[in-house]
Amino acid sequence: MSGIEENSAPGKSDTTLQVRHLHIDFSQGFPRHWLGNDAFRSQLFNAQSFSFPLGEQYFIDSVRAALPLLTDEKLKADVRGFIGQESTHRHIHEQYNLQLNAQGLSYFIEPFVAWRIRTAAALGVKNNLAVTMAYEHFTAIFADGVLSEAKWVDDATEPMKRLWTWHSIEETEHKSVVFDVYQALGGGYWRRVAWLLYVTMLFSLDTLVQTTHCLYRDGELFKAKTLWQGLKFYFGRRGLLWFSLPHYLAYFKPGFQPWDHDNLHLTHQWLQEHSEAYREIGKRVGT
Repeated sequence: MSGIEENSAPGKSDTTLQVRHLHIDFSQGFPRHWLGNDAFRSQLFNAQSFSFPLGEQYFIDSVRAALPLLTDEKLKADVRGFIGQESTHRHIHEQYNLQLNAQGLSYFIEPFVAWRIRTAAALGVKNNLAVTMAYEHFTAIFADGVLSEAKWVDDATEPMKRLWTWHSIEETEHKSVVFDVYQALGGGYWRRVAWLLYVTMLFSLDTLVQTTHCLYRDGELFKAKTLWQGLKFYFGRRGLLWFSLPHYLAYFKPGFQPWDHDNLHLTHQWLQEHSEAYREIGKRVGT
Protein backbone atom coordinates (compact mmCIF):
# COMPACT_ATOMS: atom_id res chain seq x y z
CA MET A 1 0.00 0.00 0.00
CA SER A 2 2.81 2.44 -0.75
CA GLY A 3 0.95 4.42 -3.43
CA ILE A 4 1.55 8.16 -3.51
CA GLU A 5 4.91 9.23 -2.15
CA GLU A 6 5.11 11.48 0.90
CA ASN A 7 7.35 14.53 1.14
CA SER A 8 10.91 13.34 1.42
CA ALA A 9 12.04 16.26 3.58
CA PRO A 10 9.03 17.66 5.45
CA GLY A 11 9.37 20.71 7.63
CA LYS A 12 9.46 19.97 11.34
CA SER A 13 10.51 21.36 14.67
CA ASP A 14 14.16 20.79 15.52
CA THR A 15 13.46 21.12 19.23
CA THR A 16 14.86 18.25 21.30
CA LEU A 17 11.98 16.59 23.12
CA GLN A 18 12.17 17.17 26.85
CA VAL A 19 10.72 14.73 29.37
CA ARG A 20 9.16 16.53 32.33
CA HIS A 21 7.80 15.57 35.71
CA LEU A 22 4.61 17.53 36.38
CA HIS A 23 4.13 18.77 39.93
CA ILE A 24 0.52 17.89 40.59
CA ASP A 25 -1.39 16.78 43.67
CA PHE A 26 -4.58 14.76 43.41
CA SER A 27 -4.77 14.05 47.14
CA GLN A 28 -7.55 16.61 47.62
CA GLY A 29 -9.46 15.33 44.61
CA PHE A 30 -11.30 17.69 42.28
CA PRO A 31 -14.93 18.68 41.64
CA ARG A 32 -17.16 16.31 39.70
CA HIS A 33 -17.84 19.04 37.13
CA TRP A 34 -14.35 20.50 37.20
CA LEU A 35 -14.61 22.14 33.77
CA GLY A 36 -16.66 25.31 34.20
CA ASN A 37 -19.33 23.40 36.14
CA ASP A 38 -20.18 21.89 32.75
CA ALA A 39 -21.13 18.21 33.05
CA PHE A 40 -20.74 17.44 29.36
CA ARG A 41 -17.29 18.93 28.86
CA SER A 42 -16.05 17.49 32.15
CA GLN A 43 -17.15 13.97 31.25
CA LEU A 44 -15.89 14.25 27.67
CA PHE A 45 -12.41 15.08 28.98
CA ASN A 46 -12.73 12.38 31.63
CA ALA A 47 -13.59 9.84 28.94
CA GLN A 48 -10.37 10.75 27.13
CA SER A 49 -8.37 10.38 30.33
CA PHE A 50 -9.73 6.88 30.89
CA SER A 51 -8.35 5.86 27.49
CA PHE A 52 -4.82 7.17 27.97
CA PRO A 53 -3.08 4.53 30.11
CA LEU A 54 -3.94 1.70 27.71
CA GLY A 55 -3.73 3.80 24.57
CA GLU A 56 -0.44 5.49 25.31
CA GLN A 57 1.18 2.18 26.23
CA TYR A 58 0.11 0.94 22.81
CA PHE A 59 1.69 4.02 21.19
CA ILE A 60 4.91 3.42 23.14
CA ASP A 61 5.01 -0.23 22.09
CA SER A 62 4.41 0.71 18.44
CA VAL A 63 7.35 3.10 18.19
CA ARG A 64 9.58 0.94 20.38
CA ALA A 65 9.13 -1.93 17.91
CA ALA A 66 10.31 0.38 15.12
CA LEU A 67 13.34 1.72 17.01
CA PRO A 68 15.80 -1.05 15.97
CA LEU A 69 14.91 -0.43 12.31
CA LEU A 70 15.90 3.25 12.38
CA THR A 71 19.31 4.58 11.37
CA ASP A 72 18.90 8.34 11.87
CA GLU A 73 20.23 9.29 15.32
CA LYS A 74 18.07 12.42 15.65
CA LEU A 75 14.95 10.39 14.88
CA LYS A 76 15.96 7.71 17.39
CA ALA A 77 16.40 10.45 20.00
CA ASP A 78 12.95 11.78 19.10
CA VAL A 79 11.48 8.31 19.61
CA ARG A 80 13.08 8.05 23.04
CA GLY A 81 11.70 11.49 23.87
CA PHE A 82 8.26 10.43 22.66
CA ILE A 83 8.41 7.32 24.84
CA GLY A 84 9.49 9.38 27.85
CA GLN A 85 6.73 11.94 27.44
CA GLU A 86 4.02 9.35 26.83
CA SER A 87 5.19 7.33 29.83
CA THR A 88 4.75 10.34 32.12
CA HIS A 89 1.31 11.02 30.62
CA ARG A 90 0.33 7.43 31.25
CA HIS A 91 1.43 7.63 34.90
CA ILE A 92 -0.34 10.94 35.61
CA HIS A 93 -3.59 9.81 34.01
CA GLU A 94 -3.56 6.61 36.04
CA GLN A 95 -3.64 8.83 39.14
CA TYR A 96 -6.33 11.03 37.59
CA ASN A 97 -8.44 7.97 36.75
CA LEU A 98 -8.23 6.70 40.33
CA GLN A 99 -9.95 9.92 41.37
CA LEU A 100 -12.61 9.33 38.72
CA ASN A 101 -13.15 5.82 40.12
CA ALA A 102 -13.61 7.35 43.57
CA GLN A 103 -16.34 9.56 42.08
CA GLY A 104 -18.18 6.44 40.89
CA LEU A 105 -17.00 6.53 37.27
CA SER A 106 -15.40 3.62 35.43
CA TYR A 107 -13.69 2.79 32.15
CA PHE A 108 -16.68 0.98 30.68
CA ILE A 109 -15.08 0.08 27.32
CA GLU A 110 -11.75 -1.09 28.77
CA PRO A 111 -12.21 -4.83 27.97
CA PHE A 112 -13.02 -4.04 24.32
CA VAL A 113 -10.06 -1.66 23.96
CA ALA A 114 -7.69 -4.13 25.63
CA TRP A 115 -8.85 -6.86 23.24
CA ARG A 116 -8.24 -4.61 20.22
CA ILE A 117 -4.73 -3.83 21.42
CA ARG A 118 -3.94 -7.52 21.93
CA THR A 119 -5.10 -8.39 18.41
CA ALA A 120 -3.07 -5.49 16.95
CA ALA A 121 0.13 -7.42 17.67
CA ALA A 122 -0.45 -9.36 14.44
CA LEU A 123 -0.60 -6.23 12.27
CA GLY A 124 3.15 -5.69 11.95
CA VAL A 125 5.30 -2.63 12.55
CA LYS A 126 4.09 -0.36 9.72
CA ASN A 127 0.40 -0.95 10.34
CA ASN A 128 0.72 -0.36 14.07
CA LEU A 129 2.64 2.84 13.33
CA ALA A 130 -0.13 3.93 10.94
CA VAL A 131 -2.79 3.27 13.61
CA THR A 132 -0.74 5.11 16.22
CA MET A 133 -0.14 7.98 13.79
CA ALA A 134 -3.88 8.34 13.23
CA TYR A 135 -4.60 8.48 16.97
CA GLU A 136 -1.76 10.96 17.39
CA HIS A 137 -3.40 13.14 14.74
CA PHE A 138 -6.62 13.24 16.76
CA THR A 139 -4.65 13.94 19.92
CA ALA A 140 -2.72 16.75 18.24
CA ILE A 141 -5.95 18.39 17.06
CA PHE A 142 -7.46 18.15 20.54
CA ALA A 143 -4.25 19.53 22.09
CA ASP A 144 -4.26 22.43 19.63
CA GLY A 145 -7.80 23.29 20.68
CA VAL A 146 -6.93 23.17 24.37
CA LEU A 147 -3.99 25.54 23.84
CA SER A 148 -5.55 27.94 21.35
CA GLU A 149 -9.27 28.08 22.17
CA ALA A 150 -9.84 29.92 25.45
CA LYS A 151 -13.33 28.56 26.05
CA TRP A 152 -12.19 24.91 25.99
CA VAL A 153 -10.37 24.78 29.36
CA ASP A 154 -9.86 28.33 30.63
CA ASP A 155 -12.65 27.86 33.18
CA ALA A 156 -11.24 24.59 34.51
CA THR A 157 -10.36 24.26 38.19
CA GLU A 158 -6.90 23.31 39.36
CA PRO A 159 -5.14 20.93 39.20
CA MET A 160 -7.07 19.93 36.07
CA LYS A 161 -6.25 23.03 34.06
CA ARG A 162 -2.55 22.47 34.71
CA LEU A 163 -2.77 18.80 33.77
CA TRP A 164 -4.58 19.29 30.48
CA THR A 165 -2.43 22.25 29.44
CA TRP A 166 0.81 20.35 30.18
CA HIS A 167 -0.45 17.26 28.39
CA SER A 168 -1.47 19.32 25.36
CA ILE A 169 1.92 21.04 25.25
CA GLU A 170 3.79 17.76 25.11
CA GLU A 171 1.39 16.25 22.58
CA THR A 172 2.08 19.29 20.41
CA GLU A 173 5.84 18.96 20.84
CA HIS A 174 5.94 15.34 19.68
CA LYS A 175 3.08 15.38 17.16
CA SER A 176 5.37 14.56 14.24
CA VAL A 177 7.46 11.77 15.75
CA VAL A 178 5.34 8.76 14.77
CA PHE A 179 4.76 10.26 11.33
CA ASP A 180 8.52 10.70 10.85
CA VAL A 181 9.17 7.10 11.91
CA TYR A 182 6.49 5.83 9.53
CA GLN A 183 8.07 7.83 6.70
CA ALA A 184 11.56 6.60 7.53
CA LEU A 185 10.36 2.99 7.24
CA GLY A 186 8.79 3.60 3.83
CA GLY A 187 5.17 3.93 4.89
CA GLY A 188 2.95 5.23 2.11
CA TYR A 189 -0.16 7.32 1.54
CA TRP A 190 -2.88 4.71 1.10
CA ARG A 191 -1.96 2.77 4.21
CA ARG A 192 -1.91 6.05 6.14
CA VAL A 193 -5.38 7.25 5.10
CA ALA A 194 -6.98 3.80 5.25
CA TRP A 195 -6.00 3.42 8.88
CA LEU A 196 -7.15 6.97 9.63
CA LEU A 197 -10.63 6.10 8.40
CA TYR A 198 -10.63 2.98 10.57
CA VAL A 199 -9.39 4.91 13.61
CA THR A 200 -11.95 7.67 12.99
CA MET A 201 -14.72 5.11 13.33
CA LEU A 202 -13.23 3.57 16.48
CA PHE A 203 -12.30 6.86 18.11
CA SER A 204 -15.75 8.33 17.50
CA LEU A 205 -17.53 5.23 18.82
CA ASP A 206 -15.26 4.90 21.86
CA THR A 207 -15.69 8.58 22.75
CA LEU A 208 -19.47 8.44 22.35
CA VAL A 209 -19.91 5.29 24.43
CA GLN A 210 -17.48 6.23 27.20
CA THR A 211 -18.73 9.82 27.52
CA THR A 212 -22.33 8.57 27.58
CA HIS A 213 -21.43 6.06 30.30
CA CYS A 214 -19.70 8.75 32.37
CA LEU A 215 -22.71 11.05 32.06
CA TYR A 216 -25.04 8.19 33.01
CA ARG A 217 -23.00 7.35 36.11
CA ASP A 218 -22.92 11.07 36.90
CA GLY A 219 -26.72 11.31 36.74
CA GLU A 220 -26.51 13.96 34.01
CA LEU A 221 -27.23 11.97 30.85
CA PHE A 222 -30.94 12.69 30.42
CA LYS A 223 -30.94 16.35 31.39
CA ALA A 224 -31.78 19.01 28.80
CA LYS A 225 -28.97 21.16 30.19
CA THR A 226 -26.44 18.44 29.40
CA LEU A 227 -27.73 18.10 25.83
CA TRP A 228 -27.41 21.85 25.35
CA GLN A 229 -23.88 21.83 26.76
CA GLY A 230 -22.90 19.10 24.29
CA LEU A 231 -24.47 20.79 21.28
CA LYS A 232 -22.84 24.10 22.17
CA PHE A 233 -19.38 22.57 22.60
CA TYR A 234 -19.53 20.50 19.41
CA PHE A 235 -21.35 22.87 17.07
CA GLY A 236 -20.93 26.32 18.60
CA ARG A 237 -18.60 28.99 17.26
CA ARG A 238 -15.05 27.61 17.44
CA GLY A 239 -16.50 24.46 18.97
CA LEU A 240 -14.96 21.03 18.67
CA LEU A 241 -16.35 20.05 15.27
CA TRP A 242 -15.76 23.33 13.46
CA PHE A 243 -12.30 23.76 14.95
CA SER A 244 -11.23 20.18 14.21
CA LEU A 245 -12.60 19.57 10.73
CA PRO A 246 -10.01 21.53 8.66
CA HIS A 247 -7.13 19.93 10.59
CA TYR A 248 -8.66 16.48 10.23
CA LEU A 249 -9.15 16.84 6.47
CA ALA A 250 -5.57 18.06 6.01
CA TYR A 251 -4.43 14.50 6.77
CA PHE A 252 -5.79 13.39 3.39
CA LYS A 253 -3.41 15.62 1.43
CA PRO A 254 -0.75 13.46 -0.28
CA GLY A 255 1.98 15.77 0.97
CA PHE A 256 0.65 16.16 4.51
CA GLN A 257 3.13 16.65 7.34
CA PRO A 258 2.07 17.46 10.94
CA TRP A 259 4.25 20.56 11.11
CA ASP A 260 2.44 22.08 8.12
CA HIS A 261 0.38 23.55 10.97
CA ASP A 262 3.21 24.95 13.06
CA ASN A 263 1.69 25.76 16.44
CA LEU A 264 4.76 25.18 18.59
CA HIS A 265 4.65 28.82 19.72
CA LEU A 266 1.56 27.94 21.78
CA THR A 267 3.77 25.89 24.11
CA HIS A 268 6.49 28.43 24.84
CA GLN A 269 4.68 31.01 26.95
CA TRP A 270 3.14 28.53 29.38
CA LEU A 271 6.42 26.67 29.86
CA GLN A 272 8.23 29.93 30.58
CA GLU A 273 5.57 31.36 32.89
CA HIS A 274 4.93 28.12 34.80
CA SER A 275 8.43 26.77 35.32
CA GLU A 276 7.45 25.94 38.90
CA ALA A 277 4.82 23.50 37.60
CA TYR A 278 7.28 20.92 36.32
CA ARG A 279 10.80 19.56 36.56
CA GLU A 280 12.84 18.68 33.50
CA ILE A 281 14.24 15.15 33.63
CA GLY A 282 17.79 15.09 32.23
CA LYS A 283 19.37 17.62 29.88
CA ARG A 284 18.59 15.82 26.65
CA VAL A 285 16.45 12.92 25.62
CA GLY A 286 18.34 10.02 24.07
CA THR A 287 21.77 10.94 25.45
